[in-house]
Amino acid sequence: MTTPEDFLARPSLRERGWILEQLRNETVGGVLLLIAAAVALIWANSVWSDTYFAFVQTEIGPPWLSLPISAWAADALLAVFFFVVGLELKHEFVLGSLSKPARAAVPIAGALGGMALSAAIFFLINSTAVDGSTRGWGIPMASDIAFGLAVLAVVGRRVPVALRAFLLTLAVVNDLGAIVVIGIFYSSSFSIWWILACIACFAVYWFAQRRRITSVYLYVPLALLAWISMYESGIHATIAGVVLGLLTRVRNDPGEVRSPADRVGHRLHPLSAGFCVPVFAFCVVGVSLTSIGLSEVLATPIALGVIIGLVVGQPIGVVVASWVVARFTKASLAAPLVWLDVAAIGLLAGVGFTVPLLIAEVAYGDSPLELAAAKTAILAGSITSALLASALLVTRNRHFSAIALVEERDEDGDGIPDVYQQEPGR
Repeated sequence: MTTPEDFLARPSLRERGWILEQLRNETVGGVLLLIAAAVALIWANSVWSDTYFAFVQTEIGPPWLSLPISAWAADALLAVFFFVVGLELKHEFVLGSLSKPARAAVPIAGALGGMALSAAIFFLINSTAVDGSTRGWGIPMASDIAFGLAVLAVVGRRVPVALRAFLLTLAVVNDLGAIVVIGIFYSSSFSIWWILACIACFAVYWFAQRRRITSVYLYVPLALLAWISMYESGIHATIAGVVLGLLTRVRNDPGEVRSPADRVGHRLHPLSAGFCVPVFAFCVVGVSLTSIGLSEVLATPIALGVIIGLVVGQPIGVVVASWVVARFTKASLAAPLVWLDVAAIGLLAGVGFTVPLLIAEVAYGDSPLELAAAKTAILAGSITSALLASALLVTRNRHFSAIALVEERDEDGDGIPDVYQQEPGR
């Protein structure tokens, strides 16, 4: 039996159930995300490309808040996605892998290492190039859990739950880092009155959670008001979703089957993964590759920074930082996993899509050519990382299958893997 200090130890039975539920939604969402992106690329490069760009730029909404469809997708639909991220963050910090410092140190270090090295690579390439632009340094920092899990669904079905949990934790910490970066470095001029209105909304939401109020007639208008206030404040509107998620109660009351975070997450996660993120991808991925010259675009400093940051910076940063912290804290890698398995997950961390595309829109929205270069590079870097991760995972599938035989055996058919009944302490 592994000790609590082991890195990538088998999660508890309760945590295993929560992780598998999150991963199921994300896997389906990842497949829909890929389909939506493919449709957008095909449409944007077809003879009907004008209709695609006319559609995503069509303005809708009330007169006081009329925005293009692409902007609604980035600011409103992704607010739902970030609300779910906030719920996952709250769960991880209170009940999950980030609730105990000894267990959280290695995955947090891995996520921060991948983010820091990828951003440094982008900045170095673009700061030393004559035609470089350092504004997009945050683009290669973010991973995409849905895209990564779609890869696992195809080539890594037998990957142990502990490794999947590590990928989920990397993505959650990564999302938190990206949220901080967007909020601090990619927001426009601030309006103090709208910020105060945001704070008031958050305070009412927190108070309602403390008083155990459950009425949707309070929470839905309150969430909309918080989103509008955040949008008008100059801070990116998606931050409102994260804050509301973090303020949602995650612990069960006595006699309560599910906490509010679990109930809301169970309802919104399929909507986020199956609709909001794919629609966002459809609205922003479309790039006319025939009109910009693919080879020329991929040779620009922006594209090179994004691709090298994702393909090289993320995996090296994840593995090296994890290894250093594991050595420093004397946390051993739980048998029968090896550091090659961590490297495979590090490669999947280089699959960036949703959040990198959002940062690209914010960083280069006023420069169509630079934006096209960033988007094209995100696609190229993510596909390359996915292919490299797939090749490595395939070589480990036999080993993973042997682990799965132990972790999933349920000879008495009670729905609980036998390994957990043999380890009552877990």
